[in-house]
This record gives sequence, structure tokens and C-alpha cells, in this order.
Amino acid sequence: MGRIVALDFGTKRTGVAATDELQLIASGLTTVPTNELLAFLSKYCSAEKVEVLVVGEPKQRDGSHSDVEVEILKFLERLKDVLPELEVVRADERFTSKMAFQSMLDGGLKKKQRQNKALIDEISATILLQDYLTRK
Repeated sequence: MGRIVALDFGTKRTGVAATDELQLIASGLTTVPTNELLAFLSKYCSAEKVEVLVVGEPKQRDGSHSDVEVEILKFLERLKDVLPELEVVRADERFTSKMAFQSMLDGGLKKKQRQNKALIDEISATILLQDYLTRK
């Protein structure tokens, strides 16, 4: 079995989470500047066996796509050229950022730590991945 990696894609930075090799536990991996994401994934996938890439699908409350979806689709096209064998799955990511912030509050993080947007992105990717594992 290979790992499952999830992305909380953003125009500036992208949160990344990954499972263990048995696909049981979702853990935050890092936050990567989005303009370096393809290089990061290429390097990560050459070092680790990755079975599936879960990419968040940002939607509005009414179910329509948010503005960042255009950028995600462009990224996925470039990804096919770099890692054509990688299976990509889209998953609804509504409310993951709010859930991430709430988990930071529940975890007792101080205000300065909660303002770290990179940490919020990483936690959001972890929540997205955990949700995918639960549904799978």
C-alpha cells in the first residue's frame, strides 16, 4: 500500500497532509508555497510511494465552485504532465478552514499561533484527508 496525500490548495500556499503507509492515520505534513507545489510533489512522490492524491474542491454554500477552482484545474493539468500515473480524487473541502481554526482553539493554541495561516492550511489538509479516509 502507498500513502494518500491531500492538498488544501490556495493561490499563495497549499497545506499538505499524508497518511501512513497503511492508510490509517492522517497527519499534517507541511505547507508549501503554491508556486513550488509541483516540484515538492514530484520530489515527495519519488521518495515515498503515493497511491492517491486528494485535492480539495472548494465550493460556496450553494454548491457552486469558488474562484480558486480555476487555478486548481490549471494545476491539475500541469500535474498530469509531471506525475501522469498518480490517481487524483477531488473532495469537498467546505468548512475545513473553520474546522481547522476551531481545532486550534480546542487545542489551546495561543492567539499568535492561531494567526499562522500556514498552520491553518496544514490542519485543513489533514481534516480533508481524515474525512476522505472515513468515507473510504
